[in-house]
Amino acid sequence: MPTILAIANQKGGTGKTTTSVNLAVCLAELGRSVLLVDADPQANATLCLGIDYAALERSMYDVLAEGATLASVLCPTDFGVTLAPSTLALATAEMLLFTALSREHVLAEALSGVDGYDLILIDCPPSLGLLAINGMVAADYVMAPVPTEALALEGVGQLLQSVEVVQRKLNQRLRVLGLLATRFDPRERLAHEALERLRTDYGQHIFETVIRKNVRLAEAPAYGRPITAFAPNSPGAADYRALAKEIAAMLGPGSEG
Repeated sequence: MPTILAIANQKGGTGKTTTSVNLAVCLAELGRSVLLVDADPQANATLCLGIDYAALERSMYDVLAEGATLASVLCPTDFGVTLAPSTLALATAEMLLFTALSREHVLAEALSGVDGYDLILIDCPPSLGLLAINGMVAADYVMAPVPTEALALEGVGQLLQSVEVVQRKLNQRLRVLGLLATRFDPRERLAHEALERLRTDYGQHIFETVIRKNVRLAEAPAYGRPITAFAPNSPGAADYRALAKEIAAMLGPGSEG
């Protein structure tokens, strides 16, 4: 069975989708077979992998709202990762989930028959609504990107409390894999202070890898490419490759030699 990792943060602008896409691609570079599930109605992960969601016949909307199989919506990408794409219609699916039987488990049920992957990454929406809860209920682990900015740190406790509630009531196997410091600018004193506060308050959960603020990393989504394809020698590519190696070591052997 694949290991399932939900990437979540209720705040927007944390680097959640950037992390989902680039981590998936970097894990694939290590030889892991990776499926990325775009569970965000903004469909940014889909666009970041060069898929035009407007041209899709089926998407995660059909899986969550219409009962389609996950296999029927999967798309290959040019970057070694298989994608379960999203469209803007997924926002409607979240409303329909409120009346669904076992509404928190719909995504878990859709993923239960999926085989042939070492890892499944779920890009959750920036909220603690039903789509994000579905992601955490389906997952073995959750990780959260946290910008090294003062206001971004305020929501970390709330997120960890939500994970604890999901673990206690809906998914006992769920564990926090780690908090990822993102948008770190080594030139800024406040960034260093925020990183130090993260390590002081949540040291047992912090990844060693830190994602530095990088112009090329911000530009890559506009071209529908991950950072390793858009700017392979950039600091952003180096950081996400380091993160992939760190996570691969934490999760144990995969298909890489």
